Amino acid sequence: MRLFVKGPNPINDSIVIWKERCREQRAACIYGKRDIMGNISGNKLYVVMYHYTRDLAHSRYPGIKGLDLPLFREQIGFLSQRFHIVTMEEAILAANGQYKLPENALLLTFDDGYIDHFTYAMPILEEEGVQGSFFIPAKTFAEHCLLDVNKLHYILAGAVPQKLLADVFERMDYYRGKEFDFPGNKELWEQYGTKVGRFDSGEVLFVKYMLQTVLPEALRKRISSDLFEKYVGVPEEQLAYELYMTEEQIRTMKRHGMYIGIHGYDHYWLGNLPEEQMRADIDKALAVMDGFIDSKSWVMNYPYGNYNDQVIEYIKNRGCCLGFTTEVRVAVLDRDSRYRLPRLDCNDFPPKSENYMRIQAEEIKEDQ
Repeated sequence: MRLFVKGPNPINDSIVIWKERCREQRAACIYGKRDIMGNISGNKLYVVMYHYTRDLAHSRYPGIKGLDLPLFREQIGFLSQRFHIVTMEEAILAANGQYKLPENALLLTFDDGYIDHFTYAMPILEEEGVQGSFFIPAKTFAEHCLLDVNKLHYILAGAVPQKLLADVFERMDYYRGKEFDFPGNKELWEQYGTKVGRFDSGEVLFVKYMLQTVLPEALRKRISSDLFEKYVGVPEEQLAYELYMTEEQIRTMKRHGMYIGIHGYDHYWLGNLPEEQMRADIDKALAVMDGFIDSKSWVMNYPYGNYNDQVIEYIKNRGCCLGFTTEVRVAVLDRDSRYRLPRLDCNDFPPKSENYMRIQAEEIKEDQ
């Protein structure tokens, strides 16, 4: 299919609208206008984070934590009206001091390479004439393997948290001292079970810590696969093919003006890895994603928002120009490190909530 054809064409029309919007945004930058919070803009950037965007009511797993399709459509409409949605290319130029962001500048980011992003998100973005930035763990399409993070998402969608916690404790007791050495359940609970996430209970957050980073990797995979079989009950390979975009779909997104970025290879907690393993994961991601990125100027989105100084130093040396975290606040490009840019969750914006207003107000108060 040709992207540009003569005569009426919805794809051409959306690209024209998108380019015209970019021109309007650039023109708006010359005025010293105030943003919706009453502050002079030009260096602030709201970055919104998405994961699952799907028709939850009609999906096989309606319990998965995602933004339901009607709410996603409504939210993109709201953001398009209340903010200037900028492209990643504009954000990079602004970070380089070569471009002044418009008032109420906002960037849309999508994590993990889900088929939802191709099937549901991209058509809505094109309708609004805006760009999304999609960060894809390379393993999802290179090997068609189900990532551990997604095994856990689907386990949580089908399990009662208290029962799941008991299952995890039982398996930890079974394996401790046989093939694996790690602290006792009480000690680990005291260290990780008292934490509460923004959107997760203490029980859920504890299970995530255990099966994402705390336990030895081989054991995490073993327990996750065991619980996946119990609570989900479909072959992992089958779900992997259903869940993620293919290489061809990613290529299509890029042709349609979407930005493609790096999200590691295996979706590891990069800051917790031995340095050699961390470098190997990033190298592998860059090799597989080479056809979708500019190897001399690419963007990193840290899996789980996890990084350390060694990660930052390595990606800088490999050509990374921006890095996005999961720290919750509004980015200020002339103050924040370009490799530690914060993001807000889609649940922080209408129609889910108006948390973004409170977060911004708290930041203004702290700056005074």
